[in-house]
Amino acid sequence: MRRTCLSLLCAVALSAGFAAYARSTPETNSSVVTAARMLDVRSGRMLRNVQILVEDGRIKQVASDGRSIDAAASLPRHDLGDMTVLPGLIDMHVHIDSDPTFSGYSYLQFNDRFWSVVSVAHAEKTLMAGFTTIRNLGADDWNDVGLQQAIDEGRIVGPRIVPAAYAFGATGGHCDSTYFPPSMRDRNEYNADNPEQARRSVREVRKYGAQVIKICATGGVFSRNTESGQQQMTFAEMKAAADEAHMWGLKIAAHAHGASGIRDAIRAGVDTIEHASLLDDEGIRLAKQHGAYLSMDIYNTEYTQSEGAKNGVLEDNLRKDREIGELQRENFRRAHQAGVKMVYGTDAGIYPHGDNAKQFAVMVRYGMTPVQAIQSATINAADALGRNDIGVIESGRHADLVAVPGDPTHDVTLLEKIGFVMKGGVIMSRNL
Repeated sequence: MRRTCLSLLCAVALSAGFAAYARSTPETNSSVVTAARMLDVRSGRMLRNVQILVEDGRIKQVASDGRSIDAAASLPRHDLGDMTVLPGLIDMHVHIDSDPTFSGYSYLQFNDRFWSVVSVAHAEKTLMAGFTTIRNLGADDWNDVGLQQAIDEGRIVGPRIVPAAYAFGATGGHCDSTYFPPSMRDRNEYNADNPEQARRSVREVRKYGAQVIKICATGGVFSRNTESGQQQMTFAEMKAAADEAHMWGLKIAAHAHGASGIRDAIRAGVDTIEHASLLDDEGIRLAKQHGAYLSMDIYNTEYTQSEGAKNGVLEDNLRKDREIGELQRENFRRAHQAGVKMVYGTDAGIYPHGDNAKQFAVMVRYGMTPVQAIQSATINAADALGRNDIGVIESGRHADLVAVPGDPTHDVTLLEKIGFVMKGGVIMSRNL
């Protein structure tokens, strides 16, 4: 762990310019952000002629439609002109230490610490794309925990990170190491093959920095020798993990493509279901009954099918991706129409970091309005995280703001061209 942290600190140069600017602009400064429009993600309404008072890194006051903030005249102003301001975006499913251009076995050409270092650049790209918070659902070598700590200490620049550290599941399952022969003795040391092991794994990863728990209920697309629909953890194992996570005050996410695994994960008390590709009618009913959120990564198939082979993805993995890609999208449509709660999760790392916003357009193509897609990446995601300090532009929350030219409620692809990023009251990017 010490070596991982040192590797991260050695990578400061990758974002030295932004980090230096952030350190020279302390959060104790107050300022006012003004813009032609602001999306109120609670109501879905567009507010006009907005002023946002920022103080100590938090939003102090919001005024719109001709009303003004008393202190505004004497404070520094960031006038965004004819832009739309939104809360900083939240991606609920990221693998920040993964690089899709080294897939299959090609990643073995690098030292383990390579992934610690490249995650620094990935974090910066993600933040500059407007994603001021991410939930990292699985990393090797505690990379996401070390990265989160370095960002929080102001050593490097990146989004707020909610790390899961090591995801775990059954021996031989999707969260295990499935690419090597027995002579390599490569395995996930947090494998859980009975309820007590599941409880212990929750305790272990929490001990070393996990702020959310991730389990693998079913097989997966990018593991070897697992079929996506196969259930790989029992209900009892999942319930033990969920109960233990909740006892410690943590949320729990389940990788679950297959229908039976989805149903058991929801019944077990899992908070968010990741992928949910083969969701059936009973799964939809249970999600509504239990209030579980679905996090469905419906963009990344476009990247993996066009670029995966040249990146080293095995043909068997591409085959599974082809088989479930369109099914997942149609099930996204069905779940949304049925009123299931949805959050924005992209599986970034399967495709390049910084392209996170490309999923908005796919969500709209498969049934959401632009406002609903934006809500999935703001207020819905904050609620699913159990956070009341991000996801909405209102008094008391972090001053995490992004802005785009034009109106993204008419053209959601505008979110792919973020022109302004503020995190904690500090301007990180301004390309007006």
